[in-house]
Amino acid sequence: MSKDLNLLTLLFLSCSVGLLPFGRAIWINLPSSGTKCVSEEIQTNVVVLTDYTVVPDDGAYDIPTISAKVTSPYGNALHHNENVTGGQFAFTTTEAGNYLACFWVDGHHGRQVGASVNIDWRMGIAAKDWDSVAKKEKIEAIELELRKLEGAIEAIHENLMYLKSREAEMREVSEATNSRVAWFSIMSLGVCIGVSAWQVWHLKHYFQKKKLI
Repeated sequence: MSKDLNLLTLLFLSCSVGLLPFGRAIWINLPSSGTKCVSEEIQTNVVVLTDYTVVPDDGAYDIPTISAKVTSPYGNALHHNENVTGGQFAFTTTEAGNYLACFWVDGHHGRQVGASVNIDWRMGIAAKDWDSVAKKEKIEAIELELRKLEGAIEAIHENLMYLKSREAEMREVSEATNSRVAWFSIMSLGVCIGVSAWQVWHLKHYFQKKKLI
């Protein structure tokens, strides 16, 4: 009974890990001119591995070439490739924030054509070559799944800590904004009272001067 329960627990955790956003496949259509970008918000110390490939159209004789550029949240170039039909980029994040991958069709084609690009974006445990780990360390399937679960739990914990820090930052920004709005409201009220008092004094002085009161 205990063994069956452990197997069910392992199966449940494996399915839960499979639902986590550690990787995703994206299909984008590039126009003949212009750029399309995809972004992903990633925390620090996360391994990212991405493959991108131009998908040829049915009946097309030639495959258009594209250019790709990946930048970090602070604008550092992490990958730049030109005149290719596919490629790969891999890096470990050193900055937390939105990482941007932009693609565009090279402009040297004889005719104006667009392109369809398939992007396989993997992060964290999804970017790790588990088959190589299993062969190198000679571990069994159950132990390999446990390793994956351990990595998933660590990734979840890191994501929770990252979200907690972001929530604290947003709370500080919100509190600072509320404080500034309160001071601005007080100042606006003071100005309105001052202007109203000046108008009353000016009108009273004007009516007295005209001997109306």
